[in-house]
Amino acid sequence: MYTVSDFRRGLPIVVDDQPYYIVEFQHFKMGRGRANIRTKLKHIKTGAVVEKVFQSSDSFKPPDLENRRMQYLYENTGECTFMDTQTFEQITVPLDSLGDAKWFLLENQEYQVLFLDNNPISVDLPASVVLVVTSTEPVVRGDTVSNVTKPATLQTGLVVKVPPFVKEGDKVKVDTRTSEYLERAN
Repeated sequence: MYTVSDFRRGLPIVVDDQPYYIVEFQHFKMGRGRANIRTKLKHIKTGAVVEKVFQSSDSFKPPDLENRRMQYLYENTGECTFMDTQTFEQITVPLDSLGDAKWFLLENQEYQVLFLDNNPISVDLPASVVLVVTSTEPVVRGDTVSNVTKPATLQTGLVVKVPPFVKEGDKVKVDTRTSEYLERAN
């Protein structure tokens, strides 16, 4: 059980039978009354942010969260299949529940999958990934104004803006948080 003195950013707690992460918290006291804690909480499943006020005597239980190292196998009809590398058990995760993470999953790579009550809810990605450019437009000769970019489609279907010198078959490093081109990779 957690108390309000255990609060820190990112702490997972259960409030009203729903799992949340603490985004922000602030202690405040008015007059002679007890101290209260004003918080911003982010719902683990939906991502909705709510504000709640708690008494200093409130207690909370942790949600049933578990991280498992799993290998991404393939995507088929809107579902991604992962395999537990310890037990070889396979699970499927709906593609729409992964959000933008679906653009960065590479077959046969290992990822941390977050489970809530034994149901997969998200995939933890590295800060950047290296992907191959499958198609891009050729650069127009003489179009050398600074900061010129062109669209490029990567092996996962993601379209990013790249500099004019990037061509088909090149490997590029992409930031998984912003979906932006970082640099050309070797």
